[in-house]
Amino acid sequence: MGTILFDEIKKKTSDFLQEKYKVARLALTDVTEAELLAEEATNSDPWSPDARKMNRIADASFDIDDYWRIVEVIHKRLYAVDWKEWRQSYKALSLLDYLLTHGPEDFAKEFKCDVDVIEELGAFKYIDKKG
Repeated sequence: MGTILFDEIKKKTSDFLQEKYKVARLALTDVTEAELLAEEATNSDPWSPDARKMNRIADASFDIDDYWRIVEVIHKRLYAVDWKEWRQSYKALSLLDYLLTHGPEDFAKEFKCDVDVIEELGAFKYIDKKG
């Protein structure tokens, strides 16, 4: 019982601190909400980005400044492949797939030169410790 309560408190505290960090980053740096959403959608958490978040990113991508910031985040995730953090690249591909169908047509043109990286990531196979 005590462990469950402690884990819940730890989770809520972590969520609270992450939210405060995000607010501070928005206020004190040159980052936009769309850029933060793209970073969150392509993080290394074990679950995939939710549809609401990807929809918000797609809507924001129609603004030219947010478009380029989102593109930069996706490029960074695709090219900074750390096979231990493979989820970031996988989630970047998932987000890119979503944006190709729900975002501006420019995404197709922008990532056309990245076909080799996308094919390499498409052939990636992850084998966990259990085989």
